[in-house]
Amino acid sequence: MSPRPAAPERARTAGEADGARIRGLLRAAALAALLLPALAAARGYMPDGRCGDFARLPITSPAGTCVALLADEAEGLRAPRRILEVAPGRYWIADMGSWEPRRGRLLEMTLPTDGAAPRRARIAVLASGLDRPSGLALGPDGKAYVGEAGTVWRTPVGAPGAAPQRETVLDQLPDDGTHPLKELAFGPGNRLYVNVGSSTDDCRTGKDAPALPCPDGEGAKPRGAVYEAQLGGPQFTVQRFAPFATGLRNSMALAVLPATANAKEGRLLQGENSIDYREPQSPPEELNLLQRGRHYGWPYCVGKRQAAQGYEGRYDCGKTEAPLALWPAHAAPLKMILGPADTPFAGQLLVAWRGPQASGHRVVGFRLGKDGLPAGKPIDWLSGWHAQEGVRPMGRPTGLTVDGAGRLLVVEDFNRTVLMLLPAPTPATIPTTPPKK
Repeated sequence: MSPRPAAPERARTAGEADGARIRGLLRAAALAALLLPALAAARGYMPDGRCGDFARLPITSPAGTCVALLADEAEGLRAPRRILEVAPGRYWIADMGSWEPRRGRLLEMTLPTDGAAPRRARIAVLASGLDRPSGLALGPDGKAYVGEAGTVWRTPVGAPGAAPQRETVLDQLPDDGTHPLKELAFGPGNRLYVNVGSSTDDCRTGKDAPALPCPDGEGAKPRGAVYEAQLGGPQFTVQRFAPFATGLRNSMALAVLPATANAKEGRLLQGENSIDYREPQSPPEELNLLQRGRHYGWPYCVGKRQAAQGYEGRYDCGKTEAPLALWPAHAAPLKMILGPADTPFAGQLLVAWRGPQASGHRVVGFRLGKDGLPAGKPIDWLSGWHAQEGVRPMGRPTGLTVDGAGRLLVVEDFNRTVLMLLPAPTPATIPTTPPKK
């Protein structure tokens, strides 16, 4: 048995023990300090200061603005595809979850009005077990419409946090293949437009030549089409559901221009996600002005009525409709909206370009000309969104909306974020001469 140490030695031993504990706590605190920013960051984003009451992200936006991070995976986001303000200060999010069926959710987001900055949005789960939800729109009946892979349903907008009262509008929609997701857009006269994407990329199986005719486009219920549902009656039910336009590979970006004297039904715009060539510069994406009963080329033609690979000399592209405009290859338009009046986005078509190429991963606007159609060069709203290690990942915008306060909100699926474009803080004025005493 060791002899008992003298008191000074005991004090020294205790002090060393205390010092070891303190050093351990300091090391743990330093490690936590290193880890916290990474845990708080959104899938590769490193916040840089504040944007309003929120963390500021290093994404390029117009002078006098900044991009705020409202929520990310820390709030439980998995793959948000759409966002919509359903009531003042209340936003619903269609979170697909993953490409596996029944992993999706309908979320409600609210913004905090108190607490220390940078703040975070609050998110509640309204419904779960949804099948790859992607479409989200407010109908003329005041109800919210949700597009899952195989069905479209609606619900009244209840009290904050209330579970939806699900009412089926359309069911037994194709939910398999390469493009099962649904997009929704309402037009004048209680018309609802629904994307029914193609089952393949280019109607090709393996190395064989692509099929002619393509089975997707045949029959009374073709795929690769935008359908029109006419709603009406005392219960506002579907009176008719039929193809509106065909030859459209995947219409995840739909927007309806206001009705005019010459277009009383409104004009439906479609952003085409074109065939996936390996070439980075082709084929171009398309902006199409859809007309009833017309064919827009897929899978036989791309761009301005050019034969698609495998269909050279096999199909007459002259009998298809030419696009209204060509957009950069692989830009992947995944959402379009019209900028509301009395906002900085008025008179513009806003588009989320998610594509992986240099032309993609940004949010752009196109001014509407005198004819009411978008034209000209894109206006960058969120750009400079290429991947930069330790700063930000590549941008993956999938949905956008402008709320009642005129603020642009954007969601990213892969990066799991909700972003908002806000006025940038004004730097404090620094006097150039010392004040007089």
